[in-house]
Amino acid sequence: MPPVNVAVIGSGFMGAAHVDALRRVPHVNVVAIASVDRPRAQELADQFGVPHVFGDWRELLARDDVHAVHNCTPNNLHFEVNKALVQAGKHVLSEKPLTMTAAESAELVRLAREAGVVTAINFNYRGYPLVQQARGMVARGELGDLFVVHGHYLQDWLLYDTDYNWRLESSVSGASRAVADVGSHWCDLVQFVTGRKIVRVFAHMFRAHETRRKPRVAVETYKGKEVGAPQEYDEVPIDTEDGAFVLAEFEGGLRGSLTVSQVSAGRKNRQWIEVDGSKAALSWNQEEPNTLWIGRRDGPNEQLIKDPSLMDPNARGYAHYPGGHPEGYPDGPRNLFRNLYRYIGAGHTPATQAPDFPTWEDGHYEQLIVDAAMESHRTGAWVDVAAGGAK
Repeated sequence: MPPVNVAVIGSGFMGAAHVDALRRVPHVNVVAIASVDRPRAQELADQFGVPHVFGDWRELLARDDVHAVHNCTPNNLHFEVNKALVQAGKHVLSEKPLTMTAAESAELVRLAREAGVVTAINFNYRGYPLVQQARGMVARGELGDLFVVHGHYLQDWLLYDTDYNWRLESSVSGASRAVADVGSHWCDLVQFVTGRKIVRVFAHMFRAHETRRKPRVAVETYKGKEVGAPQEYDEVPIDTEDGAFVLAEFEGGLRGSLTVSQVSAGRKNRQWIEVDGSKAALSWNQEEPNTLWIGRRDGPNEQLIKDPSLMDPNARGYAHYPGGHPEGYPDGPRNLFRNLYRYIGAGHTPATQAPDFPTWEDGHYEQLIVDAAMESHRTGAWVDVAAGGAK
């Protein structure tokens, strides 16, 4: 397989995570980092041995030595950057959300199809070995008829009114925050595990803080608590949600519920899913990713430990170390990126072979779910996930 040269746009938390994961993917060379924070980009380039640094992402468009680009910019730039990249003939992996509106995400799906490039979105939790195991168990009918899907995504990084980040500003992050930012991961994960799409939602959103104290110096994601004394802040109004309660109906009448919160003390990144069926149940917690709980009524419950020798053949390929050797957050994107570049290297396109990674079509559908949740909160009624947009 010929090597694929990749550039990363963005030098913050996710940009650094992408560079780190890409360096562990066979046949991939990280050849450039682009960022408006050029000193930080240079620091990353020096740390990871990346040869080129650019202060403007547009400098990547005409470079023949860049085959694919990872877009790790703030949300309000996703549409502009993604559109320019596919029109320049680049393969693109975008951070989520794909765009800030469903109209924009539908256009990106159309443009990517016209350009014939391969596109992906970083719903990285699909890449955990035991998530793949859970999907296989459901597909084989080991849980029986599915009755209920439920869970939550809880964080505490915005617990205090002094916690602040660009994700709090709707002009940059979008009209929805908690649901679009982390709830979208949960929705993608349960749809992936069950093989069923969410088709209808009933949502209530809330804010714990109507105003927050914005620091006069920009704060990197998840590092708000390191900012100094109160006199360094300006009080500003907040128009995005700190959390939400979402009821969901899936294809086939399957029922579900989700609690999202970014103000839950002690919960750093607790994404938890449970799928309950007529024969058995399963649950998985992202903060303890190396165990899968399997529940039974007429027999002992079980905890399956991540061990390639005990897992499905497909799931086994997502575990890179033997039993007793834990794998974690960096390995999810590593597996996703591996699948993406294996697909590109083999010359596949969506027209010739179905991708084994989340695509822009998945990102567009997630935007439709978020839009439906926001409309449900506004109207106080159940709202169908729109069937329009990209088809």
